[in-house]
Amino acid sequence: MRVLHVITGLAAGGAEQQLLLTIRHLPSSVDCEVATLTNPGSVAAALRADGVTVHDLAMRGNRDLAVLPRLVRLIRRGRYDVVHTHLYRAGLYGRLAARLAGVRAVLATEHSLHAGTIEGRPVGAGVKSLYLAAERLGVTTVAVSGRVAGTLAAWGVPGQRVAVLPNGIEAAGFAVPWEQRVEIRRKLGLSAEAFVVGAVGRLVPGKRFDVLVSALTVLPGAVLLLVGEGPERAALTELARTLGIGSRVLLIGERTDVPELLSAMDVLAAPSVEETFGLAVLEGLAAGLPVLHSGCPALEELPAEAAPGARKLPSTVAAYQEALLALGPAPLAVPLPRPPAVAHYDIVRTAGQLGELYERLGRAAGPVPAGMES
Repeated sequence: MRVLHVITGLAAGGAEQQLLLTIRHLPSSVDCEVATLTNPGSVAAALRADGVTVHDLAMRGNRDLAVLPRLVRLIRRGRYDVVHTHLYRAGLYGRLAARLAGVRAVLATEHSLHAGTIEGRPVGAGVKSLYLAAERLGVTTVAVSGRVAGTLAAWGVPGQRVAVLPNGIEAAGFAVPWEQRVEIRRKLGLSAEAFVVGAVGRLVPGKRFDVLVSALTVLPGAVLLLVGEGPERAALTELARTLGIGSRVLLIGERTDVPELLSAMDVLAAPSVEETFGLAVLEGLAAGLPVLHSGCPALEELPAEAAPGARKLPSTVAAYQEALLALGPAPLAVPLPRPPAVAHYDIVRTAGQLGELYERLGRAAGPVPAGMES
């Protein structure tokens, strides 16, 4: 089974990291290659280090139509059984190219779709119409949560075309020995006695990290450790300076050692209300942290006892201040037991489900019509 994943870019975002983990854990019968329309960043390097072929299509912008024939030629040469697209732009170009190349088993994973936004951008009538036209070129759209499946239904995508297949985490990778946290903190310039509030994600408005910066003002001596990069860096830095806590807000940028960084934290906070799954929340639970969040569909679709260490809050400064005061100012003495939710979303399990979907789609599609494979 040869599968080509087509994705808009390969910087260190949630969808990109999820693709990396999924390919690592798919059944051995699935042979994957990846085509990125643009920006072959750190995830491309990680894929290549794993031995995965990555094709950079060097797309120059959203309307660079020259990428389409290049992608069609790539798909024809590769003789792929399945083409799997990720993110909006790749979904438009990838599904069309796959059809033009004669591939019948075409699917897309919808990582970040909300009622009025897609990948954080407002959706107008034109964008929605284009999305639905492209969706019909595939045979299946994968929703990473029931919430995303509900949005697809509201947009008019027939239920029989939607498969709910959640994201997953590499749970074993978050088992960092607790005794290492003192050394990890030392490298970050943090004391062993500090109460460290952690957050992981792109520095964009939808993540609402400004709520955490403001909440820190009632926790003397506490530190906010923000892992991620994005356009809100300057605004968050200025807010911390204005509040007089600039030295206690650490924006350490995009990192590949997230499990180690989580072990340096005492609580993971995620005030976003725009999540379609909530990977960072699950990673925090896998690392043994108490978690405060304002929206995690992955947990909301499970019984409360699946994640006793997680607490849902309104995305307000006051709510996070109250919850953080209840947890701090003493640092976490020992990690919390890993809850059942982590095992439920283990990447080995979810990648296996995706492999089964590929097999079903491949069998249903049948052979490539004569003359379309070259």
